[in-house]
Amino acid sequence: MSDAGTSTDTDRPTSQFAWSNMFVKPEDDPRSEGGFDDEVSVLVNYLRDQRLTLELKCAGLDAEQLVRRSVPPSPMSLLGLVRHMAEVERGWFRRTMAGEDAPRIWRTPADPDADFRGAVGDPAVVEEAWAAWREEVAYAERFVTEAPTLDVKGRHGDGEISLRELLVHMIEEYARHNGHADLLRELIDGRVGQ
Repeated sequence: MSDAGTSTDTDRPTSQFAWSNMFVKPEDDPRSEGGFDDEVSVLVNYLRDQRLTLELKCAGLDAEQLVRRSVPPSPMSLLGLVRHMAEVERGWFRRTMAGEDAPRIWRTPADPDADFRGAVGDPAVVEEAWAAWREEVAYAERFVTEAPTLDVKGRHGDGEISLRELLVHMIEEYARHNGHADLLRELIDGRVGQ
């Protein structure tokens, strides 16, 4: 690596598609294979699978690898994505849906990209990020489990959003960022797919 979080063409791994460089063998994949019968199960389990995908993309990497940046000037890294998704989970489920006065974890008005910029190669920062993300995911899962219906509404801007729409949005949010995670992981060690 040429300097903190950047790379050159000479230090990039060679991408090869084969089961040997995939994240897990199909029989060991913790994600579901679908087959859900009702709306709640479909939404909850597809979101669960997207969350698991983010974890898989980060598995087995050390702190320095997790903060490897994509392409300048982007501050995006896998650790930045974990921190960002902790903020996203917290914002939607605690503030929007539950109406809590839950301050942001890292982001500030002065630095709206602090979730990405503060992702540094320190094991304590990595541990803090995963702990925050897991706490926010657990909160979101409890909120969904305890909600009487998917029609529950939360305040969003000048309007409202239903829990149903929020769950679809969260699947989309993770799917988009997991695409980023695919590219980041391939840049780090050549692992692709899934």
